[in-house]
Amino acid sequence: MTKPENPFRYFNSSPEVIRLVVLMYVRFPLSLRNVEDLLFERGIDISHETVRYWWNRFGPMFAAEIRRKRSAQMRQVTQWRWHLDKVYVKINGELHYLWRAVDHEGEVLESFVTKTRDKAAALKFIKAAMKRYGSPKVIVTDGCAPTEPP
Repeated sequence: MTKPENPFRYFNSSPEVIRLVVLMYVRFPLSLRNVEDLLFERGIDISHETVRYWWNRFGPMFAAEIRRKRSAQMRQVTQWRWHLDKVYVKINGELHYLWRAVDHEGEVLESFVTKTRDKAAALKFIKAAMKRYGSPKVIVTDGCAPTEPP
């Protein structure tokens, strides 16, 4: 089995600095130049264009890592309430149904688009969500009373 390549291999800065820069920009309501100024006060001299480049290059990778860790944590801890809803959306002029599962913290767990609005589509969606995130104690649907999961 081959070892995955290091995504930071061609950069002169350390991975910790790159991670700090990207997370500062994403976590706090700062502009690129504000991040540049804050880092300059800490002794790190980079330009705002470098912040933008690192954010575009490494942001999706860090987001996927956070999602993967959150998903693993959510499987360990019992989720006590999910809200399931469907929204009508038009895609290329055709009516589709967007199914969403939202946890008790307001985090969108899973989304699923179908052309049909029937029991089979709902069961397919809820089974995929439960396989990924575990079983909740209560499922709340729009227009229905809370029910026990299947």
